[in-house]
Amino acid sequence: MENTYYKNKAVLITGGAQGIGLGIAQAFAREGAKVVITDADEEAGKEAVDRLQQQKLNIEFIKCDVSAEHEVATLMESVGEKYKMLHVLINNAGIADPFMGDLEQMLLSEFDKILGVNLRGPVLCTRYALPLLRKADQAAILNITSTRAFMSEPNTFAYSASKGGLEALTHSLAVSLAEDKIRVNAIAPGWIETGDWQKSSQRYQPQHSKEDKEQHPAGRVGTPEDIAEAALFLCSDKAGFITGQSITIDGGMTVKMIYV
Repeated sequence: MENTYYKNKAVLITGGAQGIGLGIAQAFAREGAKVVITDADEEAGKEAVDRLQQQKLNIEFIKCDVSAEHEVATLMESVGEKYKMLHVLINNAGIADPFMGDLEQMLLSEFDKILGVNLRGPVLCTRYALPLLRKADQAAILNITSTRAFMSEPNTFAYSASKGGLEALTHSLAVSLAEDKIRVNAIAPGWIETGDWQKSSQRYQPQHSKEDKEQHPAGRVGTPEDIAEAALFLCSDKAGFITGQSITIDGGMTVKMIYV
């Protein structure tokens, strides 16, 4: 039987022009959703729309810097004018480079920039999307965090802090928006290979060593499709009793005991 849950439902995905966001956008569009992707990279956004429209999928792109309040407000006005309501908001946009160098040499402007996109962005998007989400039946918000919210490599201060904050924001929003019947959950990806999901000027053929694969209990590196399938479930009525939760999708890496 054909799954029609998302048919004609409005879905907004921030940072949807490349990587995990693009994989999620493709998955929702294939389920019949009316997908809007937003991204600060206009080149990537236009390429993403061309890529998915060639598959005859319903998708459009709106340029937006999610850390800028006026741009987010304008974005939600545009979505509201066209779709009247929003069924799913996926806060995926983020500055992905986690390494900042030595703490004493770190530029506070760079720290603020990362938190501005990775944490302030989801707050702004959720705030301005609320009137649209309230109009939908069984609305859902999904935050894309990271396993770096729970563990760290050296000198990843801003990225780890932003993703840890987004984890906390997830359960706070779930409780705060419960009366609006809006569920809020998170996915914390581990190593997800996005080489095939970049704009053409940055696309590359992934090369993974045997060690890269075998360090994962699952025996491989993750893909955007792995995240997208979980997103489809968490935002659907099948997950109607799940809210305020974070699901780690990392091939088992964070459950390994490692001794030196």
